[in-house]
Amino acid sequence: MRCLTGRLSLLLLALLSACGGGGGGSPGGDGGGSGGIGQTLTLSLPSTGLSPTDLAVVVAEGDPLSEAVGAAYLAARGVPAANLVRVRVNTANEAISAADFALLKTDIDSKLPAGTQATLLTWAAPSRVVGNCNMGITSAMAFGYDERYCNVNPTTNACATTTASPLYDSEVRRPQADAQVRPAMLLGARTLVAAQALISRGVAADATYPSGDGWLVRTTDANRAVRWENFNGLPAAWGSALTLNYVDNSAGPASANSLSGKSGVLFYLTGLSSVDHLSTIQFRPGALADTLTSSGGLLPNGAGQMPITAWLDAGATASYGTVEEPCNLQQKFSRASVLIDQYWRGATAIEAYWKSVQWPGQGLFVGEPLAQPFRDSPSFAIVAGEYQIKTRALRPGAPYSLQYLQGSTWTTLASFTGVRGQPLDGRAPLPPAAATRIRWQGPCPDNVASTCTLAQSP
Repeated sequence: MRCLTGRLSLLLLALLSACGGGGGGSPGGDGGGSGGIGQTLTLSLPSTGLSPTDLAVVVAEGDPLSEAVGAAYLAARGVPAANLVRVRVNTANEAISAADFALLKTDIDSKLPAGTQATLLTWAAPSRVVGNCNMGITSAMAFGYDERYCNVNPTTNACATTTASPLYDSEVRRPQADAQVRPAMLLGARTLVAAQALISRGVAADATYPSGDGWLVRTTDANRAVRWENFNGLPAAWGSALTLNYVDNSAGPASANSLSGKSGVLFYLTGLSSVDHLSTIQFRPGALADTLTSSGGLLPNGAGQMPITAWLDAGATASYGTVEEPCNLQQKFSRASVLIDQYWRGATAIEAYWKSVQWPGQGLFVGEPLAQPFRDSPSFAIVAGEYQIKTRALRPGAPYSLQYLQGSTWTTLASFTGVRGQPLDGRAPLPPAAATRIRWQGPCPDNVASTCTLAQSP
């Protein structure tokens, strides 16, 4: 009996040890123990940039060019067939009335797959919605035709401020889900060959991580060069992380207002009614380019000014312009500092452009929406006994933190601050074994001054 009792005691001790009854991390420990929940907690960092499944491709049913462009886009980008939306729209007209557009938008919205975050229109016309004031069709797709976004002073018929976009300079990653705005872009090509070339440039741009070049030009046209104050500090701000060039030609001569013979161009932002020498510029795949002028978005001919599609014809991948007189209010055009930052941190072309324009109601966005040269591939892993956090999506100057939950208290494991032009490759200690959850915190999508939980373990 003594022998049996001793063997039973040893067996019980062995079972207790195997079940963890004899040791393990204590609450509030330093995380050095093994086998506790805290030691295996992980999470998925939020992804940056829309994917093909987020995009609906809208086709003008019965229009051979639009149908062909839609098919080409789905094939090139891997957009699900269910995301192809066919609607009836008269592509022979440059504009559509507000009343007819309301019917068109209702039809489109009723056919969009659940979860659609953005739309691509695969025709060249109509490109604007006409009512008491005019909206670019891409802005009307996002907001509906709404005079608050294109209001003109009824007394003086002069330019006026408009309602701001909630996407402007935001950290929104799911625009429809987070901000109830579904950004749109017009492909804008007038031939299938041009459309295919544009789509190919967008695809070729993905994850290329170019170092530059960007050109920000102040011209002799003082009224159209008002963005220069945002331009001039950017080369120093980015340093060696991205090659940006500021050209101050305000003193002339006018013949030097336009760049000539430049290669590897990723950004070209300027202020002129018409930009010369575009045939001599070699744009990188994914290039963004625009000029501040009144009617660049008034397609097809820009009402005598250079239409924004000229940038696409020259090899850029996306552009932006206005469809009625905006005056030179900078909020109605892309802001270079925001455009470049959002693009570099992993936004697609459609997101970067939409986030760069504060008052986009009178504007038109054209190009290949999913171009993403600086694609973010965030990772969060346990490596050599600590967390390794990698992402390029951190907002410059904004605070981020990794925290763990023990009981009812959240405690910070590590803090980080976004730095312009520097991807994060951060480390953090593992939480105590008694921790039950971890979370990643940073600027809220719709209010960057506040802090939100961006990701959390199950």
